[in-house]
Amino acid sequence: MVITEEIQLHTQGHTDIQDITVQVAQAVAESELEAGIVTIFCPGSTGALTTIEYESGALEDLRQVLDEIAPPDRPYRHHLRWGDDNGHSHVRAALLGPSLTVPFAQGLLTLGKWQQIVFLDLDTRSRSRRLVVQILGD
Repeated sequence: MVITEEIQLHTQGHTDIQDITVQVAQAVAESELEAGIVTIFCPGSTGALTTIEYESGALEDLRQVLDEIAPPDRPYRHHLRWGDDNGHSHVRAALLGPSLTVPFAQGLLTLGKWQQIVFLDLDTRSRSRRLVVQILGD
């Protein structure tokens, strides 16, 4: 069986990182499926999904590494083509990826003790985001 749900978020941009573990776990629980996989997908090219220990030090470390890998102040060709300021946002999102899949068993996500599912808004402004949650199982 396949069940599709959505998560709505309001984000601040500028590498706003939001813990969505509870919303994903709730969608899995409400599906009443016992075992399978859940995939979370971000429609859009400046958002990303991953897992991390959701604590301030790890989040700041992730932001710092993203600044080092794709600094916001370098000249991106995307800026020249479109006259905007979010070339680094697109690069960061492409590196992290727009989706994440997590297995579940006995109706529960199989995440590690210190592992949370996070959405990263990498754009340069606040946004309303829609995430697609697709649950496959039995």
